[in-house]
Amino acid sequence: MEEGTLAKWLVKVGDEVSAGDIMAEIETDKATMEFEAVDEGVIADIAIEEGTENVKVGEVIATLAEEGEDPAEVKPVTGGEAPAPAPEASKAESEKAQAKEEAPAPNPAPSPAPAPAAKFESGDRIIASPLAKRIAADKGIDLSAISGSGPHGRIIKADLEGVEPGKAAPAAAESKAPSVAPAAAEDFGIPHEVEKLSGMRKTIARRLTESKQQIPHIYLTVDIQLDALLKLRSQLNAALEDDGVKLSVNDLLIKALAKALLRVPVCNVQFAGDNLLKFNRADISVAVSIDGGLITPIIVDAGSKSVSQISTEMKDLAGRAREGKLKPEEYQGGTASLSNMGMFGIKQFEAVINPPQAMIMAIGAGEKRPYVVDDALSVATVMSATGSFDHRAIDGADGALLMKEFKALIENPLGLIA
Repeated sequence: MEEGTLAKWLVKVGDEVSAGDIMAEIETDKATMEFEAVDEGVIADIAIEEGTENVKVGEVIATLAEEGEDPAEVKPVTGGEAPAPAPEASKAESEKAQAKEEAPAPNPAPSPAPAPAAKFESGDRIIASPLAKRIAADKGIDLSAISGSGPHGRIIKADLEGVEPGKAAPAAAESKAPSVAPAAAEDFGIPHEVEKLSGMRKTIARRLTESKQQIPHIYLTVDIQLDALLKLRSQLNAALEDDGVKLSVNDLLIKALAKALLRVPVCNVQFAGDNLLKFNRADISVAVSIDGGLITPIIVDAGSKSVSQISTEMKDLAGRAREGKLKPEEYQGGTASLSNMGMFGIKQFEAVINPPQAMIMAIGAGEKRPYVVDDALSVATVMSATGSFDHRAIDGADGALLMKEFKALIENPLGLIA
């Protein structure tokens, strides 16, 4: 994240805040984030009005009066960065001290530091919410190796879940690439309107351009008979009706991809420069279309979850995705992706890999086709599935084995509920 929109202030000038209190809502390119106070005090000034777009990371958004200060007398902090504390001695005093050989000059009293500013924080120091710091101190967790999922990498409570005392959670590998210069546009006199790109659309454009430029894609397609899967889905939905659960075909495909990855672990990997990350579980990112773009909420450890649990989680994630209320940890990460365009009648397509992942499964529409069933030509419900693989990390033969297992699980779907 390089900039965001200050969507809403939850405090006003004169309000008292404590460390950890939610002060504002910040819209990123993917979701709306809560902005926590990092210190206690009284709101003395609000520098950025709500609704302001393109607020840079590191820009001062408000000023706090510390204990004992009169908010009305606190000078608002302005500019891109909060000022550093005043030095303890002036240059003239330092030179005077060096001139005295018999004894060092005493340091003068430190100048009062300016009021702290609430801002997007940057730099090499550890940035963590007060609650996360308290949890880390209690558990003996080293924050220096934690990858934060909050605004501008801030470590929040969720990042510490599951981290053992004395250890740190592994940081996800990130692919770094130069920004792509925008292409020049010509209208040739054709009547048109100019629409400014949203933050999400800019990110999609940049990330997918990087993916196609930097990742050598290999595509493998199989045709899969769906009749057995559709029959099982109907039976499961009848059995789960009293529980309020209704499975979609996509829920079963998520499970099938996860199990296939666990059966073919050489495809459940990620290219990381001189290293190859080999994952011990299958976290499936699922493409969800939302206003202005798409987002990929994650079904964590989908291979070990029941299809009913996957269905419940997917409905919740998709609903909050469309409302812009997903947490970063709910859409960042994943070991592979699934994109289903079958509901639009698309027969077959080749999806662009979602970096830094190494594969994505593209699902086409199920349709009645002539198909060989038990050595006889018949009519069956068939769909085409295409896997896009990062050839740096996955060989063609290994990708083909994954496609074979994916097909086998769908055509013999009892393996999805065993």
